[in-house]
Amino acid sequence: MGENLVLRNETEYLRLGDVLEARERIKDICVNTKLIYSTEFSRESGNEVYIKPENLQITGAFKLRGALNKIGKLSDEQKQKGLIASSAGNHAQGVAYSASKLGIKATIVMPETTPLIKVQATRNYGVDVVLKGQVYDEAYEEAKRLEEENGYTFVHPFNDLDVMAGQGTIAVEIIEELRDVDAILVPIGGGGLISGIAVAAKGINPNIKVIGVQAEGANPMKLSFESGELTFVDKVDTIADGAAVKKPGDITFEVIKKYVDEIVTVSDQELMEAVFILLEKHKLVAEATGVMSLAALKRLNFKGKKVVSLISGGNIDVVTIASLLNHGLVSRGRLFCFSVKLHDTPGQLLKISTILAEKGANVIKLDHNQFKAIDRLKHVVLEVTVETNGHEHIDEIVKALNQAGYNLDKIY
Repeated sequence: MGENLVLRNETEYLRLGDVLEARERIKDICVNTKLIYSTEFSRESGNEVYIKPENLQITGAFKLRGALNKIGKLSDEQKQKGLIASSAGNHAQGVAYSASKLGIKATIVMPETTPLIKVQATRNYGVDVVLKGQVYDEAYEEAKRLEEENGYTFVHPFNDLDVMAGQGTIAVEIIEELRDVDAILVPIGGGGLISGIAVAAKGINPNIKVIGVQAEGANPMKLSFESGELTFVDKVDTIADGAAVKKPGDITFEVIKKYVDEIVTVSDQELMEAVFILLEKHKLVAEATGVMSLAALKRLNFKGKKVVSLISGGNIDVVTIASLLNHGLVSRGRLFCFSVKLHDTPGQLLKISTILAEKGANVIKLDHNQFKAIDRLKHVVLEVTVETNGHEHIDEIVKALNQAGYNLDKIY
């Protein structure tokens, strides 16, 4: 089993034993989310892929584990004075739920850009919510100010040993269920989740690879990992709002530097595809941050291994998921929209429709607009959106229409 890991100075440690103690502390409240084998992601990646669905956790994300462990260890005096936390959403709900279960007053500072579903879900637990700043780091500064002003205990979302130990319980569950797991893929924002998982996984079996995943537009931990020095970024730009952190933790960085094997990045496009596949194939809803480890499966440099991808959360509003699914349909070649200029004579629309029907394309929208054509007295522009079976199917449709004399302009 794992020995002590020194952090910051000789008096601070994070051990496998801390994670095992956290598990006992939180096991009666947190759900042991069972692994789900994925035929689809296994086929696409060339590995044996299992999903760890923390989107099915109470509050919809893994963050409850760390919050419960931290708050469960506080003194009576600290509980009496109250708690404060800053979060883009999931940590907020974890702290709020924990505080409500233990009857502790809590205040949560959230960025003004936080999706409304997360803000309301947090308020529903009976805590005070303060909206401040455009990104997590600005909300954090406000929370620290309120901590000093009111004597609250600050519950950090990632840069805290007790929080990290709580998140590490995920690794214990994974290994108990899949003892011969070869690799665990973990999303990274500030680094608390992967820190706890890395200490636990390596403590149980040093041969397990722990691979971190960041968004291309928010990758300070990857930059830190590669340079060997804690690195901040000036701005973040990603749909993975839960991992949009400019400043990763210094404690978490020390753990990651020592125990994480690799960090890869994924694009927003890959995240949208992963949300789509997860919903279509597994009927599981996840936020963009939550599917980072699934999007990274194609980036692995090995095949034939048993891999666990952690879905970190599923708190996403309906409007956002509708947008992500539409992008996913397009990127997977399931939707095809094109325009074509036709002679303004009878029968032209029928010819196009016949070709589409023969090729098995399901028309879901038509816009027959004479006013879009420059020479509208002779021509009309037809815009068509069809449901298709993939990119090869789209190529067949385009080829058939070209052979019939139609020149298409692809819209998406």
